[in-house]
Amino acid sequence: MDDGFALAVVDMQKKQAMAELRECNELTVRFDLFLSEQQIYELTERRFAALKDTGRVEFGQGILKKLLTAFCSSPYITQENYPDTILELQDSFYYFKNESMDMISDDELIGFMKNRFDGVCQGSLEYLSNTTLEELCRNTRYGYDVDEIDRYGRPF
Repeated sequence: MDDGFALAVVDMQKKQAMAELRECNELTVRFDLFLSEQQIYELTERRFAALKDTGRVEFGQGILKKLLTAFCSSPYITQENYPDTILELQDSFYYFKNESMDMISDDELIGFMKNRFDGVCQGSLEYLSNTTLEELCRNTRYGYDVDEIDRYGRPF
């Protein structure tokens, strides 16, 4: 494939992704959350870097819009931590999507992340990534029910 054509396609995808994030501001502003043009640009660039780093390909709409829609109502997200939190959630999503060997749908993974983030993790991204998402992937790989128990025998 011609490199110029590939770059043009990626550029078009980035513009589309940025437009989707601008649309999300209409929803998230109800929760006092808003992304500036610079933050939208950074999220979009990080999305494409994360896809490249994890060897993933997305066709059409990416997961950023779904993440923003799911997490904007979280009591643990404020305007001050909003962009950084979404960046971390996006990176975690792609990493754990790979770790689960794509056995979990995007919506299921985002729902799990939101449930745990607002619940047992109490807004801690570190706890979400280092414990509950690890358990989810382990359970998925070994054929256990997603919501069974963690390594300590506690229900998720």
